[in-house]
Amino acid sequence: MRAEGAVSRKSTRRGRLLAGAALLACVPVSVLAQTAPSPIPPAAVQDGLAPDAIYIEADNAGREGDVISATGERDRVYARFQGHSLRGRAVTYDLAKGIGTADGDVELVDPDSNTVFASHLELDSDLRAGVAVDFATRTANGASLMAATAVRRSENVNELNYALFTPCPICDDAGNPKTPSIAIQAEKVVQDEELRAVLYRNAVFKVGGVPVFWTPFFAHPDPTVDRASGLLVPIFNYDDGRGVSVETPYLQVISPSEDWLISPQFNTRVLPFLNLQWRRRFANGMIVARGGFTYAQNFGNFDLNGDGQAESNVDFGDRTSRSYILAHGRFDPEGPWRFGFTAERTSDKTLFDRYDVIDPYQDNGLYYGDQRRLISQLYAERQTARSYLSIAAFSIQSLRVAQFNDVTPALNIFESDGALPLVAPLIDARWEPSGPVLGGRLRLRGSAVSLYRDEYFGSPVLRPEIIPTTASPFGLPGVDSRRVTGQIDWRRTLISPSGIRYEPFVDGRFDVYSVADLPPVLGLEDETITRSRATIGLDVSYPLIRRLSDGADIIVEPLGQISVSTDPDLDPRIPIEDSQTLELDESSLFRIDRFPGYDLLEGGVRITAGVRTTLRWAEGRTASLFVGRSMRDAEQSAFRIPIPDAPNSLYDPSGLAAQTSDWVVQASFQPSDRIRGWGHATVDGSGDIRRAEMAVDGRWGRRNLATLSYIVDRSNPLDGPGNRNYEFVQLAGQQFIAGNWGVAVAGIADLERDLITRSEVGIVFDDDCFRVEVGYRRDNTRVSPTGPSDGAYFRLNLATFGGSGYGSNGLR
Repeated sequence: MRAEGAVSRKSTRRGRLLAGAALLACVPVSVLAQTAPSPIPPAAVQDGLAPDAIYIEADNAGREGDVISATGERDRVYARFQGHSLRGRAVTYDLAKGIGTADGDVELVDPDSNTVFASHLELDSDLRAGVAVDFATRTANGASLMAATAVRRSENVNELNYALFTPCPICDDAGNPKTPSIAIQAEKVVQDEELRAVLYRNAVFKVGGVPVFWTPFFAHPDPTVDRASGLLVPIFNYDDGRGVSVETPYLQVISPSEDWLISPQFNTRVLPFLNLQWRRRFANGMIVARGGFTYAQNFGNFDLNGDGQAESNVDFGDRTSRSYILAHGRFDPEGPWRFGFTAERTSDKTLFDRYDVIDPYQDNGLYYGDQRRLISQLYAERQTARSYLSIAAFSIQSLRVAQFNDVTPALNIFESDGALPLVAPLIDARWEPSGPVLGGRLRLRGSAVSLYRDEYFGSPVLRPEIIPTTASPFGLPGVDSRRVTGQIDWRRTLISPSGIRYEPFVDGRFDVYSVADLPPVLGLEDETITRSRATIGLDVSYPLIRRLSDGADIIVEPLGQISVSTDPDLDPRIPIEDSQTLELDESSLFRIDRFPGYDLLEGGVRITAGVRTTLRWAEGRTASLFVGRSMRDAEQSAFRIPIPDAPNSLYDPSGLAAQTSDWVVQASFQPSDRIRGWGHATVDGSGDIRRAEMAVDGRWGRRNLATLSYIVDRSNPLDGPGNRNYEFVQLAGQQFIAGNWGVAVAGIADLERDLITRSEVGIVFDDDCFRVEVGYRRDNTRVSPTGPSDGAYFRLNLATFGGSGYGSNGLR
């Protein structure tokens, strides 16, 4: 009984001491800051004190021999010595020994602005050792370390007894102590500033003040450390193909500029998969290389018994190495040149989907791969105030599905890499003279490219006129092409006294193409083709603004353009490599060449008109609307391509082939700082939407938010297996219901197929210190070889310690 009573009294005393430390850590935020007569001077300020001098401000002060004593009745004593600032109710300082003592609401600030709170504090002459009671300190990132007693053993080692560490807030908004959401309490804690680590003995992990785990020893990096070797938060997942999956990342820091991330993935149904990442910074650049490896069979869904239904998670094929690499580097030495590379390849087109590799499709380098396409490139750039030059070469690996299998995604047919071009080289150059030419801006531009294909590829690269109609495309060689372009562009801005803006422009362009391996069945040989085009035109705009009675502004800006060009001579033998995708919007509608790239260009007489209206009112709230359209003197049939499911029929995916283009409608609005949205659509002459995209973001409360987006493409007029029209709605949001508890949802609905392709719903706990999310998700995409899958997911993010899968990154 006496032993139990001793333990009880010991625990009570320890609890009181930790409560006192927490109170001291909270009070300086409110009460002490209000009672201080003046702010503590920043540590970097030169106060002019000699190394052995001390400055004191106090209500009462006295000296007996070498000992100076000071007390504060209304305000705390303020003392400054050796670059340190000290506050307390009672302070003594021994000038001979250089020892300082402080009691009562003690606050010590060192030259690096680190702050320590205590009820009693002692410091030695070198300020390298000391003793503190009710010790508390707070780091810049908000983490707190408290102890009943603390001893500074040396310049680099702090020893704390009955200590508590938490990365979470320990004070409420009123400055009162509160129980941290996550904390580590230990019998002894050693903070080694040289090792930059915190070591614990008999550590107890607490969640909401409740003990949940005990360990005799534990260590983690000092909160001031940016990076340190050690285990990161594991990533938990479930997939019908892999089963339960746990990824355990380990970070190995080699130096301040280099580290490794070793992240094995362990699965219950298939063999493990190892992910690696190496990062290295140099004086003028950096390299990041990711890779993954396993030695296993493939797995997926197959119809083994011929009943038309695919059995789940079937291993097939021989065990073999399966791997990927995703690497990029960029170097920017002194001078105008910089250079870099990307290396992106995978041995299996479904590897990322099978093993749920995190964020494999990133935009790095000078040129970006499309979604589900990997690009490997070398490039160099030279840029000055008046010139630019880039030289690059790249190849592409496609992970896109060309033909979906109705029984199982494991039998999908993927886009052939041989049908994609090898680009080497691709050169782009621009130059402008330092001064105006004829009162305007002159720009010279040059471009050159060579493309090589191993396999034949028809529409839309080849024009309908040279696509074989009888011969099978199998066995035909891939078409190679080379192009050199020179261009001159002049533009001048003039503003009339009434505010009308005039911009006359002149453009001239000359192309040379060399095309090889055209389909021999048509009797075509290697061809050299030249073409030229000259354009003259005028842009006119007239912004009108009116102040409304309630302080709002409305701006109406009519826009117009007239351009006259020579015949563009769209030779059907020229492959269309860089102009297949057109985004017709407000910015591109008034360009001379609205197609990206060089292979397609426009000519003839064109008139383009539009109007932009903007409404602005209080506190930065805005709404705008643009409507515009273009007309030409003759149709451009070269812009039409064969319908995939009816090659003898043509359609216009661009909206520019007819004499009148599609209408362009574009809008944005922000009625408050919590709601914003935008939309864009192209509408054909009959009023049907060809393409549209819109999104709305909303926030309410402190952490509630939602995003809703919609995208549609209805440009292909004929249904069939080759029709790639689409219509999607995507939703993501979170709503907190009670305190820190809430619900998170995310999903993508394929309206074209009447199917929810991805969905998640989960319960969230988030208190700004850590976030945990547990829920259910289902994947109905047709790309994953394991077919539709569902299961539970778990995501965790801890302040200071890092996170695992924070957010809904899986909805890609």
